[in-house]
Amino acid sequence: MSATESQSGPGGLIGTFAGLFATIEKFGTPLIDLAIRIMIARVFWLAGQTKIADWENTKLLFEYEYMVPVLPPEIAAYFATFFELGMPILILFGFLTRFAVLPLFVMALVIQFVLGAANPAYSNLEHFYWMILLAYLFIHGAGKISVDHLIAKRLGIR
Repeated sequence: MSATESQSGPGGLIGTFAGLFATIEKFGTPLIDLAIRIMIARVFWLAGQTKIADWENTKLLFEYEYMVPVLPPEIAAYFATFFELGMPILILFGFLTRFAVLPLFVMALVIQFVLGAANPAYSNLEHFYWMILLAYLFIHGAGKISVDHLIAKRLGIR
């Protein structure tokens, strides 16, 4: 047996590292998925809490500061608050996750590219991080520690 065969075979050094990384992936990926859900849910939940803490000010901000296109200011304030309080709960539990991230992704796009274009104070690298995390959840799903996974397993989809 050559040195190459002993290092690349199932019992060799490469096989050992492959097994180690497979174990890390098996247990680490669900934890990372959960951490991403917690982090992004927290961002939007806190924003929603801020809105309901001073509703009159929130309506004024939507009327004079944010000026979201298409929607009347009060309707935009209600929608934003609803999405910031409702979607994080779904995301946190991993229930209808791919559906729940969509309105938050759109909100992040509007904040960065519509409000940010009008006012540089709203152009922020953090919004890109939000979009990346939301896109990850949309593409990858909630992961194994989620209601979505339990439902899919029960239905025989996974």
